[in-house]
Amino acid sequence: MSQPDKFEEIFRLQAVLNKRIGVDLDNLPEAEKAKWVLNYTRAMSQEMAELIDSVPWKWWAKYQKFDEQNARVEVIDLFHFLVSIAQTLGMTADDVFQAYLKKNEVNHQRQESGYAKKDENDSKHI
Repeated sequence: MSQPDKFEEIFRLQAVLNKRIGVDLDNLPEAEKAKWVLNYTRAMSQEMAELIDSVPWKWWAKYQKFDEQNARVEVIDLFHFLVSIAQTLGMTADDVFQAYLKKNEVNHQRQESGYAKKDENDSKHI
């Protein structure tokens, strides 16, 4: 028996968790999508603050220590919400993977060209 694709499994597990919490992103009315993108973005903002608090960012404070274990947990919390945003937008694991490949290529092209000028159209195909 073969193992499921890890990224696909993450998306499946997140859908199960969201439904358990009471959010069915598969059947979300169009008017609710923006609300949930905003909800998840706000949650990510808080998780990002918690990640920041895991590193000694107060250069003036001597008591701080790097909490790498907590930083790892916060990255996963961020990932939960990021996957939920993708699902809110109707994206599958494969959609995200394909979009990542295309955007990665754009980013490499930007580096090759020196990225001296912003081109709003270079990502329209993603």
